[in-house]
Amino acid sequence: MENFVGFFENLGNGEKFLWIVICMGVFWILEGVYPLFQFDYKKWRHARVNLVLLSSTIIINVLFGLATAGIFIWAGANNFGLLYLVDLPLWLEVLLGVMLLDLIAQYTVHYLLHKVKFMWKFHMVHHSDTEVDVTTGTRHHPGDYVFREVFALLAILAGGVTFGVYIIYRISTVLFTYWSHSNLNMPKALDRVLSFIFITPNTHKFHHHFERPWTDTNFGNIFSFWDRIFGTFVYEDPKQIQYGLDVLEDERSNDLMYQLKVPFDNSIKTDY
Repeated sequence: MENFVGFFENLGNGEKFLWIVICMGVFWILEGVYPLFQFDYKKWRHARVNLVLLSSTIIINVLFGLATAGIFIWAGANNFGLLYLVDLPLWLEVLLGVMLLDLIAQYTVHYLLHKVKFMWKFHMVHHSDTEVDVTTGTRHHPGDYVFREVFALLAILAGGVTFGVYIIYRISTVLFTYWSHSNLNMPKALDRVLSFIFITPNTHKFHHHFERPWTDTNFGNIFSFWDRIFGTFVYEDPKQIQYGLDVLEDERSNDLMYQLKVPFDNSIKTDY
């Protein structure tokens, strides 16, 4: 197990980026062969906006790298965090660490992105996509992603996770993000069974429905049991889903400048 964790600790930035490319590429191909919805769109044109936003995400991630390193050094030197309070087998420490990170740095911040008005204005850009596919997983306004990175730092501090566990979590998050957003027609029985533990493609699609209450459900990224525990889980027929947001202009879904201005446009209505 030490070798397993050590492998992730020693991953270089190039290898991490390659993992992003591989995950996106695999699900790009699969959703083309087994699509859930038959979109009438130019896939590369649609992807362009989302990939530009991915580039801003990567830059923000690099900028937060120094703060993240500082948190690990301080927490390690002071034995600060929940996992420092107990002596656990390494495999269990990895599992609990990933679960804690998923709870705080994914479920909790995602819930707040929907419930706090000024945060929601940034997160609306992610939901404005009217043709949800694998690239939608990269569609985050820079302000949205800053919120996520701040909560990742809080999760590291609160959990007392090691650097290796954190990288395992980040690698897992990339996989689940592209899988759950992909326009993939999963076998219904398999998707339903997996959804008892994980956020599956069908599970996450309800979250991208254009109006509430479905928009405010299924906040998890890796594990679905957080939604089940906190009463935010839903599972219905994915064919009932309509993508986009009822308060935004669907025809400007691929207008990058419009999307970047959404959080600062006071004419856009929101109930939050």
